[in-house]
Amino acid sequence: MEDNIKLGNPVFDNMMFVLANPVTEANHKDYKYGNEELIQIADDVWAMPAYMKQDDDFSLFFIITTIEDGTTVLVFATGEQDGEKGTDFSLSVPMTTGAGLNLLQAHDEEQAQSLLHFINQISKAAEGDWRMVEE
Repeated sequence: MEDNIKLGNPVFDNMMFVLANPVTEANHKDYKYGNEELIQIADDVWAMPAYMKQDDDFSLFFIITTIEDGTTVLVFATGEQDGEKGTDFSLSVPMTTGAGLNLLQAHDEEQAQSLLHFINQISKAAEGDWRMVEE
């Protein structure tokens, strides 16, 4: 594995944060970020705003889900306005944790650092860890 992988580095796009346990109705409030809390948007899919500002068209959401191999991952998706009047809202195709953080880093470095700190606190609490994924 490459040394010195850090936020803003293109190789950081390949980093995925894996949770030790799935998110459930019983523990979802343990993952609050700021004033936001996870909400279940589908079976085994939880979402929460990671970056949303009133006068900014860019938005980023935490997505926590269990993938095919049974691993629970924290990924990101951007929020997108749809429809003629922009009244419909949808989430983009999810991206790795690192790719989402790098995308935010290019938009708002301070907020990207804050999100990274939040995720690293989850790691320090032994609730998850970083893994390198294949391109």
